[in-house]
Amino acid sequence: MRFRAKIVDLACLNHFSRIINTIARLAKTCILRLTVCKLYFILSDKVANGGASMWCELSQGNFFNEFQMEGVAAEHNEIYLELVPENLSRALKTSQSAKAVKIKLTNKHCPCLRVAVELPSLSSSSRIVTHDIPVGVIPRRMWNDFREPSVPDFDVSIYLPVLKTMKSVVERMKNLSNFIVIEANLSGEMNLKIETDLVSVTTHFKDLGNPPWASEDGCQSSAQGRDLESMAEACIDIKKLQQLLAGQQVNPTKVLCNIVRKRIVHFILLHEEVSLQYFIPAIA
Repeated sequence: MRFRAKIVDLACLNHFSRIINTIARLAKTCILRLTVCKLYFILSDKVANGGASMWCELSQGNFFNEFQMEGVAAEHNEIYLELVPENLSRALKTSQSAKAVKIKLTNKHCPCLRVAVELPSLSSSSRIVTHDIPVGVIPRRMWNDFREPSVPDFDVSIYLPVLKTMKSVVERMKNLSNFIVIEANLSGEMNLKIETDLVSVTTHFKDLGNPPWASEDGCQSSAQGRDLESMAEACIDIKKLQQLLAGQQVNPTKVLCNIVRKRIVHFILLHEEVSLQYFIPAIA
């Protein structure tokens, strides 16, 4: 089992660093799944227990100049590692002006991801800062626990407003309640609602647009005969939503929100070569 990779392009490096920062804010520990073409960061708190889950997918060719890996076996050419993303985020913080960053799976005293950051120096010799990040190797028999979460048939799919706007609304609402209701319809309208014994606050968004699959997709045919104005809603933990909005550094070009009435809210952040899915279960 071997893995080594190298980034020399500064823009790619900064982008990769921002993605890891986002993941570090969403997950204390996560699984890093390595395949020949892609990297996946996976958080699978069991949604049934009220935990959020995350699935972030990157194409390695868009970030790494070199990428070599040998999985656990020829027919299972993958590696699954458990790590604390905050540790990786910290290691990459020193790479803001780096000439190159090398990442390698090593096993001195325990399995580690070694991050070697080559910094520019005034002399001809370069300075290299090395971080060893402890990782746990996930055995083959447990891989099935970390498959891509299936997306249940949603009642409504809608594009989200500018995330900064949504973030400031949610931050104000967070002071009033621990829970927030997200509701949306197939006419591009979405409301964020707080209701307590003392106060009721609603923020309305219009003309957001609904992704084409909301009406075309076979599994969404239930939308065909539906009232376009009728709202589907789910009540979720406001802290989990705020965490997603506050930690977001992926700078997505599109953000979608799928609502399964009273069951789950599924966010998809898309940016050229990155997709981040985040699932927040509804509170009964």
